[in-house]
This record gives sequence, C-alpha cells and structure tokens, in this order.
Amino acid sequence: MDAVGWDWVDWHAAEREVRRLRQRIFKAAQEGDLAKVRSLQKLMLRSRSNTLLSVRQVTQRNAGRKTAGIDGEVALTSESRAEVAVRVHQSIRTWKPRAVRRVYIPKAGNAAKLRPLGIPVILDRCHQARVRNALEPEWEARFEPKSYGFRPGRSCQDAIGAIYASCHGPLAKRLWALDADLAAAFDKISHGYLLSAIGSFPARDMIRDWLKAGVLEPGKGFALTGEGTPQGGVISPLLMNVALHGLEEAAGVRYHAAGVHASDTKPASPILVRYADDLVVLCHSQEQAGQVKAQLAGWLAPRGLAFNEDKTKIVRLSDGFDFLGYNVRRYQQKLLIKPSEAALRRIRKRLATEMRALRGSNVMAVLAKLGPIIRGWAAYYRGVVSSRLFSSLDHYLWQLLYKWAKWSHPNKPKSWIVDRYFGKLNKFRNDNWVFGRDSDAYLTKFSWTPIVRHVMVKAGSSPDDPGLAEYWAERRKRVKPPLDDYTLRLLTRQAARCPLCGEHLLTADQPPQSPEQWERWWLQVTRKAIAASYLTHHRGPGSPDGKQTRLVHASCHRGLKARQRKEPAQPTCTPWRLA
Repeated sequence: MDAVGWDWVDWHAAEREVRRLRQRIFKAAQEGDLAKVRSLQKLMLRSRSNTLLSVRQVTQRNAGRKTAGIDGEVALTSESRAEVAVRVHQSIRTWKPRAVRRVYIPKAGNAAKLRPLGIPVILDRCHQARVRNALEPEWEARFEPKSYGFRPGRSCQDAIGAIYASCHGPLAKRLWALDADLAAAFDKISHGYLLSAIGSFPARDMIRDWLKAGVLEPGKGFALTGEGTPQGGVISPLLMNVALHGLEEAAGVRYHAAGVHASDTKPASPILVRYADDLVVLCHSQEQAGQVKAQLAGWLAPRGLAFNEDKTKIVRLSDGFDFLGYNVRRYQQKLLIKPSEAALRRIRKRLATEMRALRGSNVMAVLAKLGPIIRGWAAYYRGVVSSRLFSSLDHYLWQLLYKWAKWSHPNKPKSWIVDRYFGKLNKFRNDNWVFGRDSDAYLTKFSWTPIVRHVMVKAGSSPDDPGLAEYWAERRKRVKPPLDDYTLRLLTRQAARCPLCGEHLLTADQPPQSPEQWERWWLQVTRKAIAASYLTHHRGPGSPDGKQTRLVHASCHRGLKARQRKEPAQPTCTPWRLA
C-alpha cells in the first residue's frame, strides 16, 4: 500500500466488515458459544479491515495521534499511515510489545498532584486497537447494566441519569450513598487475575506482553511492571472494565429475572453505579452501606485493588456528594443534580488564566480561545440543573472581558470601551452586552446553551447487539449534539453520515466524557476552524443550482483532494486489495 492506496480505501466497506464481525462475536457470546466466539475473534484479529480501521483511528482520529512513544514515531501523512498499516498487518503474529514512555499530567481535581500516563509506541497502539475490536464485543455481552465508563454508547450523563432515576421523588427509599474511589486502580490491577479473566482469548499472550512491557521514564531509566496497566494505552480502559466486572453482584445488587419488572432492581437491593474506577452505591441505610463497603473490600483484594480511604465515604443524600464533576443532593424531598463547587472553581480559574494570557491579543484571538471552552463546559453540564450557574458564569466572564478591555485601552473612557467591544451582536438575542467584533464574530454565552435532559441508554443495551440496530439508529436521531441550528439541519439532511465515506459524522456511540473532551470536540466540528476540524463544509453537486453544502470528515475531504490531484483517476480500493 502507498499514499494513493490509503486515500482510495473504501472505508465504508471496512467499517461494515468490522461492525458485522463485532456483532457476530457479541451474539455468540450472548448465546454462550465460546468455541464460536474464539473462532470469530481469530477472524477479527486477521482481518485487514480491522487493521486499516485501527491504524486510521490511532493515527488520524485519536486526540493523541501527535504524541510519540519511546521511538519518537508518529504518522501524520497518508504515506506514513499506509506504511504503518502494512507494518502492523505483517506483524500480527510476530509483534513484540515495547516499553511505554512515562509522562505526568496534572490531575483534574488537584493541579498540584500529577497523574502518570504510559504512552505506547504507535505500532503498539495500532495493535491494541485491533485486539480491542476482538475482545470488547465478547465482554459487552457480559458487562453489568450500570457500568458506564469507557463503553461504547455510554457516557457520564448515563451514570448521572441512573443515580437520578434511583433517588428522585418523595418515595425514594435509598437515602444513603457509599461514595467510593479506588486507589491508583490502573496502576494496581493484578496481572494474574486479569489474564485468568480473559481466559483463552486468542491474543492473550500479546496482552500479557503489554502488561509486562515495562516503563521508560526520562531521568530514571527502564523499570519492569509487575502490576497495573498503563493509562494512555488504547486497550487499558477495557482491561479495567474486565477486572471490575462482577462488582454489582459482589455488592449484593439483585435484579428481577422475568416478568413486567425484568431488569429492574429488587426493592431491598442496593444500586451500584460505576464509571471506570469511580463508583457510588445507593443504599437504604447507613448499616447497609457499611456492609456493602466491607463486601467490596474483600472482593477487590484478589484483584490487587483497594479503596482510597481519603476519598471514600458514607453520606446521607441530604448532605450530598460529588460524582464525575456533579453534585448530587436531596433538598427535603427533591433531588437536584448540579455542577459541583470544585468544577465551578476550575472553570473560573481557567477563564481567568486564559484572559491574563490573552492580554495584548486582539478580539479574534479571545473568541478563538474562549469559544470552545464555553461551549464545551456548557455542553457537559447542559443535562442537569445549571441555568443559574450558567448565568453567574456569564457575569463572571463579563467582568474578565471588561477588565481585559480596560487593560488594552487604559486611557479610554468606559463608554468608548463599551461601544467598542460590547453590543447587540447576536441578532437572535435581545442582549446588548455581547462581546465581539461584529454580528459575524462574537463570543457565545454559557446561558445560551439550553438545558436538555439526557436520554438514558437502555439498561444492558450495546451497539454490538445486532437485535438493537433500530434502537441505536433512533437514539442517534434523538440525542442532539450542541451545534448551531444550521449545522444540525445539515446533519439531519445527511442522516448524520459523511457522504464521502458513509460513516457517522459524530460518533454518537461514544460521546465526549468530560468538559475538556467536549471542548476538543467543538474545536474539531466548528466550521470556523477548518485547519483543525473533524468536519468540513464541503460543496459538491446535488442541488438544482449544482451546488450543495455538505458536512464531511476533514480526513475524507483531504483524501478527496488528494484523489483529485492524481491523474488518471483510480478505482476505489477495497481493504482486500491493499494487503
């Protein structure tokens, strides 16, 4: 394969092939046919379509595509991606994992503390993506219904929705919560337990080698890894979910097996909601919460895991607790879920820091920097009680903007500054205090994001279940992304698919999982930042006047331009012609 071949790959056919194999693995696992599961997993691991999609995901779509491992290699051009795809497919049976590069990033809750990340080399990441496509459908058929972290089609909002569904209203019975956090979960998972859990999986030896590959840290050299899985690996979140599978049963959660209330929790049972290594157990009494904590501590020990006692506590819902950046609390007989105080402090600090850094910059620089931050934060919290907090943040941001303008023009009167930078710039809003340059360039406000209640994912459902294809198609239509009306109309007209490759434009199966991810997502989809966009407005034939604006993947748009530069035109290549 060369650069021309990469640009001519029929990605829709490759996606269809991988999706079909994932669904077959899921169905076989659901039916308990382990021999068929293993046979199909071997087929997936040999699949050229799987290799191509894995390489594209790692080198073209993932946020960390520009980050190198210990070998310093990245693949940011069609030529290099084609070369990586060939090398990955040729080394399916012979690849030996390499050590990860250790880096440290600030923790979300406390910037003074650092969180270790392990960055694998690019070929390891591609192989991990291949292996994940084979292993994940098997476990999707087994995972518990209230496990939401790092799973296809599930999000933080689903976890928050599950808490709300269990505790709202005057008749709620579970008024105590065990708010638990696992201590260094990714770094402490037992390798022995994890390998025994995946059993006879065909790529088990490769997973073992990844776990044992070791860490290379600048200034400290190489160190062996006897436990844990590196944060930063493509397959690490899936391995975490495998290790924690069975947590609900260990906590004593029981479901109705049949009848009208099938899949509902039994009345006397606690309810456990888990997002990766963060979990909440909703209980009827303080005594039940204490019993559940003791049961879970004993269950976690063989897996090499333990509670972080500093962050694990038993609380009344009337006192409230924080979970995934939200505050959950009952006010008399009403449950309210709002952005947490810590989240508000972080966004205020971020806005103030950015505005200080923007001193001396022009209006367009301010809009480019703050717009995605505002949209991303508002998108993450738009499904809870946030209206008043959005308005308070708008007021805080106005103070920062006015202060910035005063600093830029110390000798100008207030009236001049107001006339220069503020006005009724959004013609759809009766607001005279919008910051910007003109009616085509202004700063959005937090309060302009409408409160939209999240539509919870159906318990036990998975995008890999072939019997739920219509459910997921309908869900994609109902879950509206936080885009402007014009772009939403384009998405609806195109059935939310790229006309060049046929794939979903916005991966609704895996929505952003934090304000920062929403921020990156907005940067990728906004048509005002084509250079860094995930979607591009593409004009092509279709309407009566011969022009039609369409949303396409930026990568597909680049591929189209590359194909148009090649003469003579070449036929579309299927994955099987690229080996």
